[in-house]
Amino acid sequence: MLMLFTDEPDPALTFVTRAETMRRHAGQIALPGGAVDPTDRDLAHTALREADEEVGLAAEHVTILGHLPPLWVPASRYDVTTVVAVWPGGHPLFVRDPRETGAVHAFRISELVSPATRALGRHPGGFEGPAFVLGDQFIWGLTAHLVDWTLDLGGWAVPWDRGRVEPIPERYLRD
Repeated sequence: MLMLFTDEPDPALTFVTRAETMRRHAGQIALPGGAVDPTDRDLAHTALREADEEVGLAAEHVTILGHLPPLWVPASRYDVTTVVAVWPGGHPLFVRDPRETGAVHAFRISELVSPATRALGRHPGGFEGPAFVLGDQFIWGLTAHLVDWTLDLGGWAVPWDRGRVEPIPERYLRD
């Protein structure tokens, strides 16, 4: 997984909407990334290869800052390591493979930390976790946890109403 920030005072963070045809998490907003291939040199190479395949990101424009600790995700049964990187922006990212990616989004840190954006997302099964409501886009699950964690680690987080609970929209609930 790649957490890709632009290198500017109010960085933008890149997200993708997973294609509606994907077997798992179809239509959900996620960070670019995917599974390790046997030819990948390391996890940074995996993240950059996947980002190129999904959104046309040229690796030579990216500076790797490090990795977040790996997380076991019971819902998918995967260990997920998030590679954190910056790039200058300057060329548009795009849906390179519509079988994997439905859309590309960039949300600024100022948008992500805004109390108007922050909520707890409630799954019909009762689970509640961090969520981001950005117009008609809803970021929840692992992606929201990683963003929430990174906003705290980066010193960007601001207080928000943790009593605001939003049901996860039906279109984001498909496994």
